[in-house]
Amino acid sequence: MEFLLDPSIWVGLLTLVVLEIVLGIDNLVFIAILAEKLPPKQRDKARLIGLSLALIMRLGLLSLISWMVTLTKPLFSVGEFSFSGRDLILLTGGLFLLFKATMELHERLENREVNADGNKAYASFWAVVTQIVVLDAVFSLDAVITAVGMVNNLAIMMTAVVIAMSVMLLASKPLTNFVNAHPTVVVLCLSFLLMIGLSLVAEGFGFHIPKGYLYAAIGFSILIELFNQIARRNFMRHQARRPMRERTAEAILRLMGGRRQQESSSESSEVAKAMPQEAFKDEERYMINGVLTLASRSVRSIMTPRGEISWVDAMRPVDEVRLQLLDTPHSLFPVCRGELDEIIGVVRAKELLVALDHGIDVATFAAATPPIIVPETLDPINLLGVLRRAKGSFVVVNNEFGVVQGLITPLDVLEAIAGEFPDEDETPDVIADGDGWLVKGGTDLHSLQQLLDTQVLVNREDDHASLAGLLIAQKGQLPTVGEVIELPPLRFQVIEATDYRVDLVRVTRARTDNDEEENPQ
Repeated sequence: MEFLLDPSIWVGLLTLVVLEIVLGIDNLVFIAILAEKLPPKQRDKARLIGLSLALIMRLGLLSLISWMVTLTKPLFSVGEFSFSGRDLILLTGGLFLLFKATMELHERLENREVNADGNKAYASFWAVVTQIVVLDAVFSLDAVITAVGMVNNLAIMMTAVVIAMSVMLLASKPLTNFVNAHPTVVVLCLSFLLMIGLSLVAEGFGFHIPKGYLYAAIGFSILIELFNQIARRNFMRHQARRPMRERTAEAILRLMGGRRQQESSSESSEVAKAMPQEAFKDEERYMINGVLTLASRSVRSIMTPRGEISWVDAMRPVDEVRLQLLDTPHSLFPVCRGELDEIIGVVRAKELLVALDHGIDVATFAAATPPIIVPETLDPINLLGVLRRAKGSFVVVNNEFGVVQGLITPLDVLEAIAGEFPDEDETPDVIADGDGWLVKGGTDLHSLQQLLDTQVLVNREDDHASLAGLLIAQKGQLPTVGEVIELPPLRFQVIEATDYRVDLVRVTRARTDNDEEENPQ
């Protein structure tokens, strides 16, 4: 046992263990890739068998050192090249690595790991084990030759191989989990195997490639992949801070072909290309877009504004109230005491007419159904629950000072999703006019943006919800009749306006240089 006290023995053993582990990493990575093709219950068994066979094979080759030495003698020559047994093994192993790595790369890049029925196609257990055995033979030769070249003591060689394989066996499962969780790492490892296979083929033909070059290239690639993984992790962490609802909405909009002008991610662009815009009809795209953008809208963009509310003044004579109810198509009215901000309750026109015929006081009848009031800061998604509790009625929107800003009916929410449903006594908010559109100043920007298929009208940081508000914000003051405001690719011309509001705007698309070339004057 005196040889155990020799420091050179321990230094050689430690060095050889490290080298054996380094040389076995490529084998371990490929075993992890092959084991992924098996059902989850069989993967651990395949890894254990593969590494056990590698250990047996390396110990067997180490015991045949005298035979290994003779492998360098030329067996035959072809032209200027002479081939020994070692050369043939390296050449065969290199070609196998090139073939297998190329097939694996093709399979993963073409994404053909899934059957037509949606179930993953697993490979045969023994077919995978056979491939592992062949790979073990290729990689074991490299490791054994390294051991023979470094140490002359057979016991030290075998001890180093056993220790190295034990470490690899412990690390095999974590490495497999890491490889399965990072697809880009798999592609990178397969690229390494292509490079190793090419170097083995070159050595089989007598062209020695220094290992330092290979290790430098592999190390540089690993460093770049490390940066890529860090960047991806930071991106996912940033995405996780955003609401799930917002991320889901954006993903579906990209699938429909929406937000093309703002899309900068190459990954999202590929998704948009894979899902052609024709997969959805215009009406479907409009409605889906309305549903997904509902959460990002404000209550003010959905409500009927204060100036358009028809309300009943309980202080007016009964005959005037009856005439008002009969002359308007609305079925629901807020009843107020002298002014809109003094709401008593909400009534149905037919029920109030019956009550008037029976001599019931308007204020007394309205007080039986008090209004449901919501703040203008309420989330539109939460608004849906409030409307359900209203049971077919409407809710009143107030600001922080208790001043009525508007009211919202279930129809207003439906119009925000599916487009406008004008009453008999009103004209549509948007009317096609030749090569443009006539748009009311109070038109909701979200609906107008969807209709015009553009992305330049709505900005989440803005506090305006109508076309008139957008034009005032762009101008810095109330625009006058005839004034033109450019917001590429759209052009807005004020058609009707008063001293305090914009009533009608003509919207056209700005002419481009290509349009002028196609339609010369």
